[in-house]
Amino acid sequence: MKSNFLSRLLIAPLVFFTACLGTEQKTSVAEKKDSVKTAVASDSLIRENKMYLSDCKNLLVEAKKMDSILLKELEVKKDVATKGIKAFTDYAFYCSNDSLVPIYLIKTAQVAQSINNIPQAKIVLDKCIADYPASKHRPAALFLLAQLYDEATYLNNEAEAKKLYQQIISEYPKSDWAKSSQGALTFVGKSDAQIMEELKKKK
Repeated sequence: MKSNFLSRLLIAPLVFFTACLGTEQKTSVAEKKDSVKTAVASDSLIRENKMYLSDCKNLLVEAKKMDSILLKELEVKKDVATKGIKAFTDYAFYCSNDSLVPIYLIKTAQVAQSINNIPQAKIVLDKCIADYPASKHRPAALFLLAQLYDEATYLNNEAEAKKLYQQIISEYPKSDWAKSSQGALTFVGKSDAQIMEELKKKK
């Protein structure tokens, strides 16, 4: 049954220096000192940020922490979801060789979908499918992506949804995801009312 479930840019602090237009003006000593302080502070933040992003152990700890917080939420708040997405994608993108990365890409997609950020959900699912072909979690990513295409209020592409469901059945025939895909195929293109009617007939 149908259900409703980044590339992200890491923006480093930038220091902008503006030049006065028109008549020439001399920059005061105080202004120069402020510019130097700003540049040093920004450089320090960039270095700290790079060190943090290179430490996969800390990134995983932060991802697990946000995962725990999100699991306790009865209704996901956008600010909490955004923090969760950042923690998950920091870990997934900077520690791409770690075995847990496919899981956190899928978690990112689920959280993004919960706040209706469907483009980001698609991006991370595409990455999971393409970059981790041997992962046991790949069929889950394929299924979630198929559901995004299957849902009229999301990507709304029945042909692509069918293609993905069939891919799961073909590549993972003995998996639970194949069984779910087989069931989902029978409902593609049907309204909620039609689906409910068919389910009543099966009872």
